[in-house]
Formats: sequence, structure tokens, C-alpha cells
Amino acid sequence: MNESQSTAPYWLYFFLSVIGIILMLVFVREYFWMALPFVVTTFSKALRII
Repeated sequence: MNESQSTAPYWLYFFLSVIGIILMLVFVREYFWMALPFVVTTFSKALRII
């Protein structure tokens, strides 16, 4: 694994997906869980867990 790789894009994707899940909670509450994989995956990639 390349340790010098920037995680900035993953943080951007994480914040965009958090905004998306909040919007889904407001407008289409029954489908908000469909955005959860994006939030969890991008957060773990931003923290370099996976």
C-alpha cells in the first residue's frame, strides 16, 4: 500500500455522501438506508482502514 497517497478525495466523497443521506432522511425517509454503504465505505477509506 502506498502510504503517501492523499485521502482528500475520500473525505470529499464522505462529506458529499453525508449531505446526501441527510437529504434522503428529509425527503425520502424510507430509502435513506440505501446511502449508508457509501457513507461507511468512504469514511473507512478516508481513515485508511480499508
